[in-house]
Amino acid sequence: MDSIKITPGRLAGSVTVPSSKSAAHRAIACALLAGGKARLENIDLSDDVIATISAAKALGCNITLEDNTLTIERSDTIEFANIDCIESGTTLRFFIPIAAALGIKATFTGKGRLPQRPIKVLTDLLESHGVKCSNDSLPLTIEGNLTGGNFYLPGNISSQFISGLLLALPLTGQDCQVILTTPLESAGYVEMTIDIMNAFGVKVEKTESGYYIKPGQEYKSNNFFVEGDWSQAAFFMAAAAIGGDITIHGLNRNSTQGDKAAAEIFQRFGADITFLENGMNIKHKDLKGIEIDASQIPDLVPALAVTAAFAKGTTRIHSASRLRLKESDRLAEIAKNLKNMGINVTETYDELIIEGGKPKGAEIDSAGDHRIAMAFSVAASYSEPSSIIKGYSSINKSYPLFYQDFKKLGGKANVL
Repeated sequence: MDSIKITPGRLAGSVTVPSSKSAAHRAIACALLAGGKARLENIDLSDDVIATISAAKALGCNITLEDNTLTIERSDTIEFANIDCIESGTTLRFFIPIAAALGIKATFTGKGRLPQRPIKVLTDLLESHGVKCSNDSLPLTIEGNLTGGNFYLPGNISSQFISGLLLALPLTGQDCQVILTTPLESAGYVEMTIDIMNAFGVKVEKTESGYYIKPGQEYKSNNFFVEGDWSQAAFFMAAAAIGGDITIHGLNRNSTQGDKAAAEIFQRFGADITFLENGMNIKHKDLKGIEIDASQIPDLVPALAVTAAFAKGTTRIHSASRLRLKESDRLAEIAKNLKNMGINVTETYDELIIEGGKPKGAEIDSAGDHRIAMAFSVAASYSEPSSIIKGYSSINKSYPLFYQDFKKLGGKANVL
């Protein structure tokens, strides 16, 4: 049935967030491209990270996992690879250009909504830089060697396209520029990519219009520690802000993760936050509606939206149209589920206007979206009577131990 019952109850205590899925993807890619032996510490497995590990293996890597440490070494020369990205958009958008830069013929497949998620902007670019693409959607076969030069991209597409190109382009051995034709959204994810590339010996220079990669650079094997995930911390920040008292460990305040903006946003809602050496304590205080620009922090929107449902007044979340192309149409699913809980929501193409109130327990359809399942499990904890979350196992995509940590904090969740 894949449903879980959430019985209302305050969340309080201490939790350590899993390591950053986004950083893990990038570190695995850099370790693959370095060619030597690299050690990646503090790896927490999820379906998406497993997809990237499998992709690296398909491209000739030997990978072992012991005590949350991945050891990665590329040893085999591969001419053809089958890469199943499962439902991971990051894996797909990183490994298409990576395989092309390695000159490996590869076929990419996926499931769920992944075959419907757009990649035409990437296949068009590759076609103009030496790579033949069988299609502009999945299944996709690519063949040829990626060449350098200028790569023009709109900045308001998924930053995964930009990050994937940046990761791959040093292998061309040529001058490469990524030129953005519109302002960049989700800039934090690109900053993270550049930061991790630098840790593996490759420097990316910022220009007025985008990024420049100087030829002659090579990735170097390295030991890399994967820091905690701010986007996952946001669910427990929401739980504390709405009505709890939670200490969250494993967070780096100096992180390049754009989602560290969660702390400032929850403070604007009115939550009481005390920063600690390796995290924060966050407590409930009366919450008020605010305005949120989601262009740089799309993954935070589910947690912020359920918080808004408990805040006094109106919250407007705008510049959020890219959420319609995630694991679900997130804007539509958030609006639908909040309405099911008795909250007034106005939905437009790129925004949600949420009138705070007193949410009621309801049947919630996650639409197979991990962030919807987690956000509404938090909302259900403060909503009478109990709620049913359908499709709860979607959490395995990013945070398989979510309900275990949820229960440690006093959350009441029972699989039906």
